[in-house]
Amino acid sequence: MTVLRGTVIAGGTRIDDGAVEIEGERIVRVGPARDGDGPAEPGTLLLPGLVDVHCHGGAGHGFPDAGADGVRAAAAHHLAHGTTSLLGSLVSASGETLLERVRLLAPLVDAGELAGIHLEGPFLAAAQCGAQDPSAIVPGDPGLLARLLDAGAGHVRSMTLAPETPRYRDLLAVMQRHGVVPSLGHTDASAAATTAGIAQAGQRPLSATHLFNGMPPLHHRAPGPVAACLAAAGRGAMVLELVADGVHLADETVAMVFDLVGPDRIALVTDAMAAAGMSDGRYRLGALDVDVADGVARLAAQIGRPAERVGEHPPGGTGLAPGGGVERPLAGGTARLIDVVRRVVRHAGVPLPAAVTAATATPARLLGLHDVGALVAGHRADVLVTDAALTPRAVMRAGHWITRERQREVV
Repeated sequence: MTVLRGTVIAGGTRIDDGAVEIEGERIVRVGPARDGDGPAEPGTLLLPGLVDVHCHGGAGHGFPDAGADGVRAAAAHHLAHGTTSLLGSLVSASGETLLERVRLLAPLVDAGELAGIHLEGPFLAAAQCGAQDPSAIVPGDPGLLARLLDAGAGHVRSMTLAPETPRYRDLLAVMQRHGVVPSLGHTDASAAATTAGIAQAGQRPLSATHLFNGMPPLHHRAPGPVAACLAAAGRGAMVLELVADGVHLADETVAMVFDLVGPDRIALVTDAMAAAGMSDGRYRLGALDVDVADGVARLAAQIGRPAERVGEHPPGGTGLAPGGGVERPLAGGTARLIDVVRRVVRHAGVPLPAAVTAATATPARLLGLHDVGALVAGHRADVLVTDAALTPRAVMRAGHWITRERQREVV
């Protein structure tokens, strides 16, 4: 028996002096601390292992282009910072390249190093390509999709697509047969067309890929996909991804969405690329070069529509670079998910239990991961131990310490 004691964040609540009891790979009890649970360490927080459903890499390696060792290094980097369930996200590429990448990633899912694969494209709107290679974006092709999902051997868990792509209904049917969660994004659709696309998805798990980014901004006479997705989440029909890293979205925007739809309809994500955990410099995102300066990743060359049309400019900006030029699109994030949670709590003013729910239970439920994302008896023993400032101190996955500093326990 292993007993961890501290402030427990579980089920959207806070237990100020709580304990998590673990036997083998499973949690057996969560509740108030009892006699014999060992001394409490002031400032210790016990969180569920984090769940990131949109991540392109880290530690200098990208899931869209790295070899198996690089993919493992990227996954290990995020794991060491508390993300115990991670989807490896790909970007739009040729069919052959995507087949190759899916086949490379699938064994890592079998090995437990990834929780699944996320396809971000290639059936997107070229007008809203963001940091996607526009030459790799193609009309909806159910045959290609079926080949990709077969190659993934059941490990492709989600896919981003635009509701206006041709043969959208047929793509949804293929995804339903394979148990893949549709995620609407990189779209130029109107609010009406997006609402119709949401309705066509039926009563299934459904999400929006990085809401506000990769889609037209909300305008009171042209509300676009942002309004349609917010409305869908408000009525319980959709989960909204938010890249709440202080770069992709203003903190006030994040606070607004939490107030409107609540943490049960929000999945905090990193959209991290190879530069996560690394210094500034040049990196790759799929086939494209990315420059990172002051921790902000942008394409090395401007492609697609101007930044102010794509919703990719920084909070408070205009989308125009100094001198009136067009800013290059953002090209993913450089934060880890615990960094996003910290930002949401400190700068957006979201209560810690709500922020944790949006980084754990909600994304786990979206993907049908039934034994992770919460500190409850019977779940896999995935625990992130932090200090009061949400700095990771120790990470446990399936009852085994991955990283560990000073953590008292009773064995």
